[in-house]
Amino acid sequence: MPVKSSKIDTKNLVKLLNQLCERLADRPIKVMEVCGTHTVTAHSTGLHSLLPDNLQLISGPGCPVCVTPAGFIDQAARLALEHDVQVMTYGDMVRVPGIKTSLEDVRRQGGKVSVVYSINDAIAVAQQEPNQKIVFLGIGFETTAPATAFALQRAQNEGIKNFIVLCAHKRIIPAMEALLNDPAISIDAFLAPGHVSVIIGAGAYDFIATQHRRPCVVAGFDGEQMLMGLVQILTQLVAGQVKVENVYRSRVTEQGNRQAQKIIDEVFTPSMSIWRGLGAIEQSGLNIRPAFADLDARNIFDLGPPEDFEPSGCRCAEVLKGLIQPSECKLFAQQCTPSAPVGACMVSREGSCSAYYKYHKAGAAS
Repeated sequence: MPVKSSKIDTKNLVKLLNQLCERLADRPIKVMEVCGTHTVTAHSTGLHSLLPDNLQLISGPGCPVCVTPAGFIDQAARLALEHDVQVMTYGDMVRVPGIKTSLEDVRRQGGKVSVVYSINDAIAVAQQEPNQKIVFLGIGFETTAPATAFALQRAQNEGIKNFIVLCAHKRIIPAMEALLNDPAISIDAFLAPGHVSVIIGAGAYDFIATQHRRPCVVAGFDGEQMLMGLVQILTQLVAGQVKVENVYRSRVTEQGNRQAQKIIDEVFTPSMSIWRGLGAIEQSGLNIRPAFADLDARNIFDLGPPEDFEPSGCRCAEVLKGLIQPSECKLFAQQCTPSAPVGACMVSREGSCSAYYKYHKAGAAS
């Protein structure tokens, strides 16, 4: 399946990629992307089939739904069933398995669970129904955190006291550092995510080059951008260089979006966070500051950190670390399918297992 071409000559990019890999023929090269959209693009465009044999593109923990711990789902479920709140969330979260239940099951039991397309929808409902507590599930990386922060500021300023956030926002940089510090994981370079980089800036990845001596290239979301990023990575490896480069200059700057960073800092504070499959990572989460405690579900309902849990046989943790392909899990395409997911990686459309199932199921299951 060819990569869809626009202004850039994909054939020449692939040719250059092969030439560079020939100069590194004595070593396998493993590049990790940590972006759900990159994961989907790589599979949907057939990019993997164009890569030289010694170049492997693996998916890391770039899917927000996939890295949200199972215990978070159970906490949200308890709020809906035991505290008469209306839980509002993005669609993917409804079907994610928790430890004991899912929000889809809660809805069948009569719990109030609604899907929204924007956090502003949740605020609107809170204004329309002032006697109903609305709990919005704040998930995602720095891309979505500013919207949650702005909503909390707005709710506080306008006195919307029934709008509450159960926060599970994550920070991508500490997770990338945790992967680099894990001796079981071998990563030669990173293809950095576009959306997150718009917020945090390309400069946020400097530690990858200066401290860990790995190339890192920020790339956009189409096949050509990803190929350009890979070409830049291979060019560095051939030249024996390590630096951070940016091929997504139309959107990503060195400093990032300072205004978005400011509002994140005003509302959240970095904290230890539990990642599904990865466990506790210091400074990788965003806790709501005490100034907004009356809008923080963890404070209001006295909730502790969510538990991490993986069902028996599920290898989602290894998939998220790039240690295995989805098809190497015995549950894949058998007990675990998009219609009956066992792990979160099969639920979200940005999950590695979901993308692999959609575009490679026939080959994997045979």
